[in-house]
Amino acid sequence: MIANARMYSVTPQVGALWRRLLETVLARVEGDAVEIVDHKPPAPISELWRRPDKAAVFMCGLPISRAAPRPSIVAAPVPSPAGYGGRPCYWTDLVVRADAPFATLEQTFGHRLSLTSPESQSGYAAPLHALMQYGSDKPLYREVIAPTFTPIGSLMSVIEQRAEVAPLDSYAFALLQKHAPELTAQVRVVKCTEPTAIPALVASGAASAKITEAFLAADPAVLEPLLLKRFVLPAEAPYDALCERFEAATAFWRTHQLAATLHRDFATDPTRAAG
Repeated sequence: MIANARMYSVTPQVGALWRRLLETVLARVEGDAVEIVDHKPPAPISELWRRPDKAAVFMCGLPISRAAPRPSIVAAPVPSPAGYGGRPCYWTDLVVRADAPFATLEQTFGHRLSLTSPESQSGYAAPLHALMQYGSDKPLYREVIAPTFTPIGSLMSVIEQRAEVAPLDSYAFALLQKHAPELTAQVRVVKCTEPTAIPALVASGAASAKITEAFLAADPAVLEPLLLKRFVLPAEAPYDALCERFEAATAFWRTHQLAATLHRDFATDPTRAAG
């Protein structure tokens, strides 16, 4: 069985902190042999999520909600910044360059939007759901730049001026603000989407109660550098809602043109945002 925290290993330094956390937590578990594995880019993260030997692997909430068979939730993180209110939630921060002339999301319309990948809640489904209120018969954006795959890829698409606005997982952004401030200082947030269920650690079959208990009892000393308050065992209903929101957003954007030019990976994907 395996454990992995690639989703939130936003820099090598942060990846090392996650490995330390996993090693510390799993050392408390007797009888369950779990290997901490690397699955670094460019290996598709979807390959990791399809593995049949997951014991504690971070997985985005959207693919959790749409997977068949559905993985079992082991534990979910509760970020420590005050804005999370002690809840296992997150949102999408839509960012522009710090020196850009945009004060609002609406002012970015007509320019370029980057998206991560169609399996992402924060980098795809959440921004598309938020943009529904602005839908019309005319494209909102000139072009979709995609896929950027990761939070750092999304961030760099704006910094390098390949897109004017990009979505960032709020917790990943907080980690980058702490551990890579030289990058995050180059952007600012123009809109936040509403909070939804945060990515969780999942298992392929039934979750091990011992592993769940070990995460719930994680040492604050290994949580603090990762901006975590604690882990919890979350309710299933908030993850169910992600699938419903995704289906509503994709149905909407099939009949309303999001961008005049879509990246080919989106134009050929059956879950693409616009037709």
